[in-house]
Amino acid sequence: MAASQRDPREEVIQAWYMDDSDEDQRLPHHKEPKEFVSLDQLAELGVLSWHLDADNYETDEELKKIREERGYSYMDFCEVCPEKLPNYEEKIKNFFEEHLHTDEEIRYAVDGSGYFDVRDRDERWIRVWLKKGGMIVLPAGIYHRFTLDTNNYIKAMRLFIGDPVWTPFNRPHDHLPAREEYLKAFVHKETGDHAVNAAA
Repeated sequence: MAASQRDPREEVIQAWYMDDSDEDQRLPHHKEPKEFVSLDQLAELGVLSWHLDADNYETDEELKKIREERGYSYMDFCEVCPEKLPNYEEKIKNFFEEHLHTDEEIRYAVDGSGYFDVRDRDERWIRVWLKKGGMIVLPAGIYHRFTLDTNNYIKAMRLFIGDPVWTPFNRPHDHLPAREEYLKAFVHKETGDHAVNAAA
């Protein structure tokens, strides 16, 4: 019976705390022993997730509903692999620089897979493995980075509210209103009688 209770998102999105190794960024970088992070824990950091039908994204009613509810009017695709992305080596280095955006970052893996790393409230890296069928929303103001895994390929749908702005602000950019709002909403928020203020 327990198997039927499993969150279907876990088939396409998994997360864990990273080790401190300088090995190839495309490796999993599990701690020893492994320390997994639940999708509910990610949601507490503002990271939202869905499991969608990647083989039928053009006609998927659930995707359509999410886009309508969240106002994602813009859509395009980005293929990241050595063969398809101009200046691949330079782009991959840029993606892996810790940065934030002043708007949400929405990525839906319609093929392939990759890692989105996000900071928790204690500044520890959480690695989020996004596989085909997984969609995540990184909130405005969260520090993060991206890399491919060892398969070296992802085709991602990019969604945006209005005209897209992809500007990365490399750390530190703590003075930006988007960062201050993120900290207020997800890091310094009240829990009972005590404020959680681990990032100060």
